[in-house]
Amino acid sequence: MKQFVVCITGASGTIYGIRLMQYLSKENIVHLIVSDNGYIVLDRELGIKKSDFIKSLPENVKLYNNKDISAPLASGSRLVEMEGVIVAPCSMGTLSSIANGTAGNLIHRVCDVALKERKKLFLLLREMPYSLIHIKNMEQVTLAGGIVSSASPGFYHYPKTVEDMINFVVGKILDSFGIEHSLYKKWMKGEKINENI
Repeated sequence: MKQFVVCITGASGTIYGIRLMQYLSKENIVHLIVSDNGYIVLDRELGIKKSDFIKSLPENVKLYNNKDISAPLASGSRLVEMEGVIVAPCSMGTLSSIANGTAGNLIHRVCDVALKERKKLFLLLREMPYSLIHIKNMEQVTLAGGIVSSASPGFYHYPKTVEDMINFVVGKILDSFGIEHSLYKKWMKGEKINENI
């Protein structure tokens, strides 16, 4: 089985990280890190308490304490075994720490190690509008080899529910890692292209 690291921070949109973790853990091992603020937002947005969340984790999910800077994932020799690291959602504070190489917790450290080991790093930002500081931090991460994305659902697949929009965003993350899925209908898939244009 392939291995992925999924990090959930204190930005709005914890559902993105949860849905991603649930999907990936069906056929892969997921190393999950949730920040203290991530647990707070999880409770406020979805009404899920930390203890209940931990009890409900799928079998293929290994949970780490964000304060445990000595965890195996903090080492490049272990992180190279992973397909990559995904922070969903990624707070602007986390983005800043990654962009400036300040590893104050395990999430920051794992992202820093991913960049230095040239492993895929995907940051799903959930904030609007952006300040110039945010944009500069996005630029820094992009120049360092990371992928920065906003949680922006498309509408060409005619979403009818909030879940459809969530699945679109999660599907785009999976696309970036080359993972097959049917979470949303791809653009023009199965439709005849007009060759007369």
